[in-house]
Amino acid sequence: MIHSPVIAHSPVHLDERDTVIPPTARSVGRKATISKEELFHATLNLIGPQKSIASLSLREIAREAGIAPNSFYRHFKDIDELAIALIERAGMVLRQIIRQARLQASPKTQSIVRSSVEVFIQQLDTDEGYLSLLLREGYTGSPSYKAAVERQLIFFQQELHEDLIRIEQVNDRKISHADIAAKAITQLVFNMGAKVIDVSPEQRTQVADQTIIMIRMILEGARNLNKSSPRSY
Repeated sequence: MIHSPVIAHSPVHLDERDTVIPPTARSVGRKATISKEELFHATLNLIGPQKSIASLSLREIAREAGIAPNSFYRHFKDIDELAIALIERAGMVLRQIIRQARLQASPKTQSIVRSSVEVFIQQLDTDEGYLSLLLREGYTGSPSYKAAVERQLIFFQQELHEDLIRIEQVNDRKISHADIAAKAITQLVFNMGAKVIDVSPEQRTQVADQTIIMIRMILEGARNLNKSSPRSY
């Protein structure tokens, strides 16, 4: 993966509403107001676990949301802008969930690694479908969608980097190149997620257990890197 500098984006305001338009004979049955959140839910309902946002039309999304197509433009200029905003929201929600799992786990590294991986996999089956969205658009989406997912991965890396330093300090240990270790773990976990998205629960458990071992190997290597001779690897 090629990592570009983190680009700040405007926060998504979930309580933003359309101006109410008096109903006409043609608009009976349509919503007079619509929020960005409702457009996000309509989009997620349409794509399910397999389709890309790029395959949707504006009219499809408007129909699913129960609005006139023109109402869409009060929040987004086009589907690409909606998709990128939805990717940003998905990344934000998932980071909060996974970081909370790390904070609630025992300070021991093994417990934190296992709880983080288990929570990550659980997100594949949630109704929201945020993780499936990131995995799908990160691998098969348009260049702009892939770039948006990549920015979210960088945010995951940065938060994990901070947590690795905190965890090692709590356990009175020192980790070498915590930023690179965080990058390796983030890429490993998301690649694992893409691999298990369509497999049985038994296969998911097997891959998750292997991933946990790989993460522990990365961390153990990072802890011992400074002890090794520069020419020994």
